[in-house]
Amino acid sequence: MTALHTYTSYGRSAGSARVRVFDWLDRLEVPAVTHSYLDGATNSGRSLLKSPRRLLAAEVELRRRPPRDARVLVSRQASPLSRGGVERRLLGGERVGIYDFDDALHLDRRGPFPKAAIWRAAVGAADVVIAGNPTLAEAASRINPRVTVIPSCVDPADYSRKTSFEIGETPRAIWIGSPATEGYLRDIESALLYAHERTGMRLTVVSAGDAELGPLDAIVDRVAWSPQTFGAVLADADLGLMPTPDSAWSRGKCGYKLLQYGAAGIPMMGDPVGVNAEILRRGDGIAPESADDWADALTGFFSESATRRAERGAAGHRTVRDHYSFSAWESVWRQAVTGS
Repeated sequence: MTALHTYTSYGRSAGSARVRVFDWLDRLEVPAVTHSYLDGATNSGRSLLKSPRRLLAAEVELRRRPPRDARVLVSRQASPLSRGGVERRLLGGERVGIYDFDDALHLDRRGPFPKAAIWRAAVGAADVVIAGNPTLAEAASRINPRVTVIPSCVDPADYSRKTSFEIGETPRAIWIGSPATEGYLRDIESALLYAHERTGMRLTVVSAGDAELGPLDAIVDRVAWSPQTFGAVLADADLGLMPTPDSAWSRGKCGYKLLQYGAAGIPMMGDPVGVNAEILRRGDGIAPESADDWADALTGFFSESATRRAERGAAGHRTVRDHYSFSAWESVWRQAVTGS
C-alpha cells in the first residue's frame, strides 16, 4: 500500500489540523506518517523562540523528502517559516501531492512569511487541491483546475443531542470558538445586552481563552474548551450563536460553529456571510443581517413555541447529518487523499 505522509503546521490540539486531517485519519483508520512541526496549538513567534532546538529539528525534518511512491497531504502550510518553497518541494515531483486548506489564506500577505505566498505555491504544485467551501475552491481554481470541495465535517455522535426545548428559568445562548474569534461577540454586544434585559438571557462562552469582553462579562458564563467536554455542553443551551463580520476573510470561513450547533440539535443563529447563509437556510436557522436585526431575532427566538424551536433543532441536526458529516463525505475524502 502506498504510504501517506501528512504535514500540518499544528498538532491535534489545534482546531484546523484536528478537523481537516487527524479526525479523518482516526475515523477511517488510515495509516499515515504524520509530521506536525512543533505539535502545538500555535506557531506564534514567542512559541517558536521558546524551543530553538525543536524548531531546528522540525525544519531539518521537512528537508527529508518522502519516498517517491508516497502520497503527501499538506494542510494549510508545512512550516511557519516558509515562503512556499517547502510546500512546493513536498507536493511536487513524482509523488502524488494533496493540498488542503480551510481559510482565505490567499488574502493573508502579512509579515516576512506570508501565508498567501505559501498558499499560491502549494495550490500550484499539488495534484489535488481540497478546499473547505466553494468560495475557497473558486480562488484555488484560478491556479489549479484540480480542486474538490470537502467541508469541515463533524460527527453528530460526538455531541449530546438536545431533547427538551422548553425555556428554563434562565434563557441561555451559547458561543463556541477559539480565543482569536471571541471579539466577534463584541460586534453584537448591544443586541446581547438588550436580550438579557428583556428576557434574562445569559451567554455561555466555550473557549480556551479568558479575555475580558467588556460589558458582556456581566452576562457571560465561561466554560473551558476541552476535547472531552465540548460535545456535552452545547445541548444545555437554547440557541447557538455565530456572529461574523462581512469581509473577504470571513466569506472564506467554513461555518464550523453552526455545524457544531446542528450536531447538538440546538437552533442556530448567525450572520449570513459566506457559507453560513447556506447552512442557516438548510438548517432552519435565523440569519440577522444587522445589529438591530440581532436584537429583534434574539428576543423573538425566546418567544417562539417549544415546538417551533424543536423544529429548528431537528432541521439543523438533519442538515449536518446529510450534508456536513464525516459519513456524508467519506468516499470523497478517501478518493481525494488515498486514491481509493
